[in-house]
Amino acid sequence: MDTIIFLEPVFAERIWGGRNLEKFNYAIPEGNIGEAWVIAAHENGSSLIKNGELKGLTLKEAYEKRPELFTKKKYDKFPLLIKILDASDYLSVQVHPEDDYARVNENGELGKTECWYVLDAKENAELIYGHTAKTKEEFTRGIDEEKWDDLFIREKVKKGDFFYIPAGTLHAIGAGNLIYEVQQNSDTTYRVYDYDRTDKDGNKRELHIEKTKDVTAVPFEKVQLEQEVYEVGNIKVTQLAEERYFGVYKIEVSGEAELTKNDTGNLFTVLEGQGCIKVEDIVYDIKKGDSFILTTQCSDCRLDGDMLLIGSYDR
Repeated sequence: MDTIIFLEPVFAERIWGGRNLEKFNYAIPEGNIGEAWVIAAHENGSSLIKNGELKGLTLKEAYEKRPELFTKKKYDKFPLLIKILDASDYLSVQVHPEDDYARVNENGELGKTECWYVLDAKENAELIYGHTAKTKEEFTRGIDEEKWDDLFIREKVKKGDFFYIPAGTLHAIGAGNLIYEVQQNSDTTYRVYDYDRTDKDGNKRELHIEKTKDVTAVPFEKVQLEQEVYEVGNIKVTQLAEERYFGVYKIEVSGEAELTKNDTGNLFTVLEGQGCIKVEDIVYDIKKGDSFILTTQCSDCRLDGDMLLIGSYDR
């Protein structure tokens, strides 16, 4: 019975990437590697299953074959996509559409609501999170006149910060950030500004000015989330988000403890430390960088070690 599924990440080179993903015990390819898709079932990249009856399949293939293992709801495709992002340089300033707009304009693709947990941040690291325009006309004028310093809202960040980014939110990760991202299973991004950078062939990356104007929410309203914390014995759980598409929670373990999951598939990555997980009387060693899914078949689970994990699930 497939109660726990371990996954091999997919890596992506990015113009803004670096080599920091090696810190997660990954043998990353040469180049500026910006993204590890650690739990992914998308046509642009899908994690490989490392154990159990589904070993050797991609997560996308496994979901198409046995969707009931991963969620109690009916989705056309695996609902979430989990990444670790190494922003050694600034990402483009961008926005993602809602589902309805993406479905019509992006060949049936999903929209993209996401969230970020800051794993590490250099001194004075920042994000662009929102904009200053109060009306659509003001927003359009700011873009057309390229008044970026006036338009973009910059926010300092530090390790442990969490940001919820609904579709329609203008945003960018700044240089020096290492981010754990939970998002809808979509690869749709509209860039509005990319610092006039060129790729290795001297070409500027495509911008999506009109689509950005279409989908960006005006005025910007920052979402403030209540974060519930509870401790039971050797485990501390912080509920980071319980929103439209996903729930996300941080787990800090210092010894042996029971891990409670809900009835859907729960997705996890070990982000600090090491230890083991016991599922249905079988013990698995886990360490920093490991990602796994506790499927709908899993009901009994215990953790042991000194670890920080982030878990997520579809809603």
